[in-house]
Amino acid sequence: MSITVIRPGLLTTIQDLGRYRYQKYGVVPGGAMDTGAARAANILVGNEGQEAVLEITLAGAELLFDKDMVIAICGADLSVTAAGERLPLWRPALLRAGVVVKFGASQSGCRAYLAVAGGFDVPVVMGSRSTYLRGAIGGYQGRSLKSGDVLSAQAPGLLSERIKSLLSSSLNDGFAVPHWHASHFAIADSLTDPIIRAMPGTHFELLKEDSRQALFRQTYQIAVQSDRMGYRLEGAQKLALASPQELLSEAVANGTVQLPSDGNPIVLLSDRQTTGGYPRIAQVATVDIPVFAQLKPGDRFRFEAVTQQEAERLYLDSERDMRMLKAAIALKVNAAN
Repeated sequence: MSITVIRPGLLTTIQDLGRYRYQKYGVVPGGAMDTGAARAANILVGNEGQEAVLEITLAGAELLFDKDMVIAICGADLSVTAAGERLPLWRPALLRAGVVVKFGASQSGCRAYLAVAGGFDVPVVMGSRSTYLRGAIGGYQGRSLKSGDVLSAQAPGLLSERIKSLLSSSLNDGFAVPHWHASHFAIADSLTDPIIRAMPGTHFELLKEDSRQALFRQTYQIAVQSDRMGYRLEGAQKLALASPQELLSEAVANGTVQLPSDGNPIVLLSDRQTTGGYPRIAQVATVDIPVFAQLKPGDRFRFEAVTQQEAERLYLDSERDMRMLKAAIALKVNAAN
């Protein structure tokens, strides 16, 4: 089975959960910006959760499916239609062969994730199928998708076949979906000016007292100069160190908040550099990192301070929710078959 790219949209790439164990060699982890939505989409089609998906940014993608195929789309609401009808998100859908899926303008969020039963079949590079655009590695020929590209899917598993069988009886000329769906795994889908939970970083104490307060008090806006490498933030008060510092470059992580000399923080994300010498003033809680995937330039948010213990509890709660989603789908589908 194959999927033909009629139009790639603004930016569409193949991503999975990232390329790990190579950061010490200078290779960035990369991977999906919104891991919650990517994992949920995979689970909804019967995959394990780490398979390669399409990350579709903002608008414009148009895809032709040549055979009946189970898909799911999670994350941003990009006004998705299939065969001219609105396609519901956060649930599996069985598409009829020949159906064209179109992504329109964003109604909420920034990035949508499309999973197919079996996962997209591209070469594994250093343990991952993710696209790293700056290094031109992984994904589909190391680049974003173009018109005319033809993608293929790996063989679907047993649960995927059962989902397909379950939906086949209600398949019309376009698609079939069940009445049930998954919950949203990114608060940016439903909240205006979301709160991002973060821990004070290694160099938090180097800030001036008023800057320490401002970091967690003021509202920030996402700057235009933001991408998968990091989001630049703009606030009413620029942050400053109590005194000049010369710092050694050290390893950085997904969600590290750095403070460059201009006083506007940068939140490092999926395609971040492997090390950095700017002060690390905060660390976003893992559970809230995917929220940045759904924020666009001009969107606003506020940091809220949490302890490491609270961040760990939130992470464990989110993993429990993902396991429950996986178990619930397996029970529902197996019971119906």
